[in-house]
Amino acid sequence: MASVQVFDRPLCCSTGICGPDVDPVLVAFAADLQWLAGRGVAVERINPVQQPQAFTAHPTVLEELRVHGNDCLPLVIVDGVVVSRGQVPGRVQLAGWTGVASEDRGGLPVITESCCGDGKSGPASGCC
Repeated sequence: MASVQVFDRPLCCSTGICGPDVDPVLVAFAADLQWLAGRGVAVERINPVQQPQAFTAHPTVLEELRVHGNDCLPLVIVDGVVVSRGQVPGRVQLAGWTGVASEDRGGLPVITESCCGDGKSGPASGCC
């Protein structure tokens, strides 16, 4: 089965459910990645704020950042190949890149986790 790595822009959390201004694009993207994972695709999201060493240890990411700067983020790599840079792909694109049959979302995405909902985070932590 395919593997997907997403090298995100600097965010406090990848779900987009942080602070007063929730980004619906990030919410949908998180749901789409969760959907892929539920179909057997190995999905990994790497946030430069929380995992800077993963950025510096990946030669492809370093080269993309050298050539395109932060404009290449989010950077999506499928099976070691850059398939998207600088934009958040949709479910149909993700399905096509990974060989998963796409289906209509059928309503709003359901997110089961939040960086602010674990009892350890919150406005005082600087996360939200």
